Amino acid sequence: MRKLTITAVALLALSEILSGQSRQNRVEVAADWPQWRGANRDGAAGFSAPATWPDALTLKWKTEVGLGYSAPIIVGDRVYAYSRQDDSEVMRALDAATGKTIWESKYVAAFKPNPAATSKHGTGPKSTPTFADGRLYTLGMSGIVTAFDAATGAQVWQKPAPPVETLYHTAMSPLVDRGLVIVHVGGHGNGALTAFDARTGDVKWSWNGDGPAYGSPIAAVLDGTRQIVTFTQDNLVGVSAETGALLWRRPYSVRATRNSVTPIVVGQLLIVSGLGMPVSAFRVFNRSGEWVQEAAWENADVNMDMSTGVVIGTTLYGFSAKNSGQFFAVDANTGETRWLSAARQSENAAVVRAGDLWFALTAEAELMVARANPSQLEVLKRYTVATSATWAQPVLAGQRLLVKDVSSISLWTIN
Repeated sequence: MRKLTITAVALLALSEILSGQSRQNRVEVAADWPQWRGANRDGAAGFSAPATWPDALTLKWKTEVGLGYSAPIIVGDRVYAYSRQDDSEVMRALDAATGKTIWESKYVAAFKPNPAATSKHGTGPKSTPTFADGRLYTLGMSGIVTAFDAATGAQVWQKPAPPVETLYHTAMSPLVDRGLVIVHVGGHGNGALTAFDARTGDVKWSWNGDGPAYGSPIAAVLDGTRQIVTFTQDNLVGVSAETGALLWRRPYSVRATRNSVTPIVVGQLLIVSGLGMPVSAFRVFNRSGEWVQEAAWENADVNMDMSTGVVIGTTLYGFSAKNSGQFFAVDANTGETRWLSAARQSENAAVVRAGDLWFALTAEAELMVARANPSQLEVLKRYTVATSATWAQPVLAGQRLLVKDVSSISLWTIN
């Protein structure tokens, strides 16, 4: 009887171990990246590092999808891609296992681009789609806002392009927050930060105090109030997530009005930067009904232009546009520079994180894997992941890496 009991306990323990492994595998397979900068818009991925990094990644598939630097997203067993083909903007669903098209939905979106914007970056789109509650939401290059059924690709609702476009067109990725699709519509010098009803497309609120920028909004609870924080053409603003009422405004004008960074939240600290602007941090408080701002620190050693950093522990890791491109580590609490890499690293690099690792995909298609080390740049591996320019954000989901180059999407596995 004692032997049988021990055997039963052993089998139960083995069953729990296998069940736990199965659950872990399911989590890795089902890890989603449903919007710009991941599930929480902080660049964090569900990823488990291999015991030994391989010499090369495994290419599972590569599929032509069209032009643009909109990043792909992945939800369950589907990859969703937003791109341009001739005069149409196209939303499509791909099988994550094979890369084959499940459905595609397109609409005519011809426009005349600014020559200064298309010399390198083409005709877009640059905005990453957002998945929420079975639907996909996009912001087209000319400002068209569209909702698609994620299962079939059917267009649910659409808002036309505004009469005036932004200087370099659009790059903001829609934010879905508690049933609202939030995006800044309109053109250079005008427009409105707008919350559309996710189901119907009806306007629920809008704030028209400034024109749109290129960085994407976030939702954050600051001093007890849920608010939408985003760059506009000349400001960084916080508006009520419920009503759109302006809570606070922080002037932020950069060269060529290119506010492109997504705000970073560390506790109650907001970290921002822009082209030619230092990385800086501040807090906002509600004092007797009035919102006030308090500077925390400023670091002129580095700046973020079209790349938003990630915070691991108490350190901000990222890519600076200074010195022809260099990686950096900055103390997120004090602003102290921890280290700077050598200069001339790349024209740009998009950064994501997972555990104690951070990944940087350069515009030259090199993926750098680094350990979060406040003392030095600790590179673990470098991989070539495309044969053309890679300006879109890389996507990590489980052991899968999605990369969008000029006209195709490839899925790599990290074994």
